Order: sequence, then C-alpha cells, then structure tokens
Amino acid sequence: MPQCETAPARYDLSCIVNTVPVLDARDVHKSYHRGEQLVDALRGVSLAVDAGEVVAIVGPSGCGKSTLLHLCGAMDRPSRGEVCLDGRRLESFDDDELTRFRRARVGFVFQFFNLLPTLTVAQNIGLPLLLAGRAETDVMREVAMLAERVGLSSRVDHLPQQLSGGEAQRAAIARALIHHPALLIADEPTGNLDSENGARVLELLAELKTHSNAAILLATHDANVAAQAARTIHMRDGRVVDSLP
Repeated sequence: MPQCETAPARYDLSCIVNTVPVLDARDVHKSYHRGEQLVDALRGVSLAVDAGEVVAIVGPSGCGKSTLLHLCGAMDRPSRGEVCLDGRRLESFDDDELTRFRRARVGFVFQFFNLLPTLTVAQNIGLPLLLAGRAETDVMREVAMLAERVGLSSRVDHLPQQLSGGEAQRAAIARALIHHPALLIADEPTGNLDSENGARVLELLAELKTHSNAAILLATHDANVAAQAARTIHMRDGRVVDSLP
C-alpha cells in the first residue's frame, strides 16, 4: 500500500489525488484521564475507507465509536498510531493547519444537527464556504442548488428552530457536503429522528454520496442504518471485533 505523504506547511488542496484510501487509520490508540484513572478508549483500531464507500461503526455505548470518529475527522489526535486522510498524515499538521485541512476536507453530521440558531438555513448551509473565503454571491448560488436537491428550497430563509427534525438534519447534511469534502463523518445521523424521517435521511445520504463521491464513516445504534452501509465494523471495549460486508 502506498505510504501517506507528509504535508508541507503550505499546500494546494487542488492537487491532492486519491491514490490511497480516503481514510486510513492504522493501529490507533486513544487514552485519557478521568480524574486519576487512565481510560483506554481505543486499543489498536485499524480501518480504511475508500472514496464513495459507506462504512458503519456499531457497538454498545462506550465502545469507542465517537472517539474513533473524532480521530478520523481530525477533531482530535491519537495517543498512538497513525491517521491518514486524503493521503496526508494528520500528525504532520500543527493545530492551525489541522483546522484548515479539516474545514476543507471533512464534513460533519451530528445527532442533534448543530445548526447555528441565529443563522438562517441558507447561512448555515453556506457557512463552510464562507469560512473558506468564498464570495457571498457565489456561496448563495451554490446554497440554492444544494437546498433544492435536499428539498429545502422553501425553507432557506427560516431559522433552525422553525424546522422539523427531518428538515434540520437535511440542512445539516447539505452544510456537511457543500464544500465537497473527501470524508463525511456522521455520528448517529438518525438518532434524534422518528423512523420515517430517519429513512428519508438515509435515502438522502445515499443519493448525495453518488454526486460527491465522498467516503462516509458513520456511527449508529440502528440496524436499519447499518444495513445501508457497504461494510459494518463492530466495536467492543475500544477494539474492532468484526468487519462484515
């Protein structure tokens, strides 16, 4: 397998080519202190996710699912091991570089949507592009196209508290994908929805994946969600215990 490249201090994201898996985590460990107790949240986890592949992580609460998502999404650093994203070793970045890289190459969908309450739906969806310095007129044009695709054209001027749960999650998915990330991280994306809206969100993720070709790594307790994935990884006590197609 080709080795991950070490990123220079300045890099041109447009020249990145996927000659390796979009995500490649190798023998990842994560420990932290809870008071005076040392907790081993991850104990040697390895996984790889290709472009356009959906991988579900399942397991009981406390098994390490969310910790693994945070490491793979460049929100945290492992205690030991290596995480490569889009061919780059994440440990090669300093904190500022890691933040810029995460904004450019990773999208996030959370159980409780995490929309900013004082921004409209359109502003929430366009936020990643605005943070990247794109002109507002260009951003709003892309927002309009994506809002139509996710069925929110009539809601773009509403605030998040004026949306149903399903609408809020669709807005969050649009925000996560508007900057065409290499990796989409979804932590219990249907966990706060009823079964009907959960099914609609799954259909939307499947549809948008074909347009973006992003790798999707999601954690779930829902067997119906896991069944939509190309591969299911079972975790227990910070370890991978099974990986099934």
